[in-house]
Amino acid sequence: MNSYGTLFRITLYGESHQNAIGVVVDGVTPGTRIDLERIKADLELRKPKAIGTTPRKEDDEPIITSGVFNGYATGSPIHIMIENKNIKSKDYEHLKKQPRPGHADFVANEKYRGFQDYRGGGRFSGRLTAPLVAAGAIAKMMLPYRFEHEIIQIGTLKDMTQIDSYLEDIIREKDSVGGIIKVTIKNVDIGLGEPMFEKLDAELAKMMFSIPAVKGFEFGTGFEGVNLKGSAFNDVLINDKGKTKTNHSGGITGGISNGNDIVFKVFIKPTSSISKEQQTFDFKEQDIKTLKVGGRHDVAIVRRAGIILENCAAIVLADAHLKYIK
Repeated sequence: MNSYGTLFRITLYGESHQNAIGVVVDGVTPGTRIDLERIKADLELRKPKAIGTTPRKEDDEPIITSGVFNGYATGSPIHIMIENKNIKSKDYEHLKKQPRPGHADFVANEKYRGFQDYRGGGRFSGRLTAPLVAAGAIAKMMLPYRFEHEIIQIGTLKDMTQIDSYLEDIIREKDSVGGIIKVTIKNVDIGLGEPMFEKLDAELAKMMFSIPAVKGFEFGTGFEGVNLKGSAFNDVLINDKGKTKTNHSGGITGGISNGNDIVFKVFIKPTSSISKEQQTFDFKEQDIKTLKVGGRHDVAIVRRAGIILENCAAIVLADAHLKYIK
């Protein structure tokens, strides 16, 4: 429900417009150097700065209240709190009667019987990715792996040198776009993951789909593999270290890391909250009415999602790594 992991375990709490959001990270190896500046640096990468990102500005200052002493993990749970300071809750009052298309407003109201905090998307908000980034930054401190990401497509645009001008057009249209991010993880040990119900690729997929706005996921060559025959898709071994000529499988075979780069792509959907007026059902009027969404939202949230994907992958790998250590 609100936790992930077995040996490296995180528990996420908070909502978009509550006083604070945060995470409890359990299972950090005692003596791990906890670098607060590295956590801040990753949170900085998530902040909205570029064209097409939300005007909501938060300090995102991580406050560690337990589990760290003299800069090192003590072995007890690490609690990280991030305060919500820049809140405009009045922008969301009308959504009680007219839920946003594509958003979780309707299902949240049904599941929680109207008791949910709907402000800013509440528990379903991308705001909850901030503590995920913080937890993933700690996971990275435990791992010898290298994480990279790159945006390879935004909307219909594949030339990433033209992002700003492309998004300026979308902003004028009062609309939003999604995108695709490629994540690469290097220097991964051979043997992470299990052959059945804890496959490494399955765990990564589960985590990625736990991130708000993620709607697609593929490893290595992914769906394009349908165009290849087995003789072309097979990753031929070229040395006794498991290095392969190709990496169509994305670094995972039989649910277990094979020593090659782990490579996957994630589709981030267009932001549901857009400025363009839409015709959708009004529960109070019991009719289709015009909806104009207020608040402050990303036109292309994909621009700041890369570090979220990286750090969430690190959470998965930290748990798998602890299971793997002999």
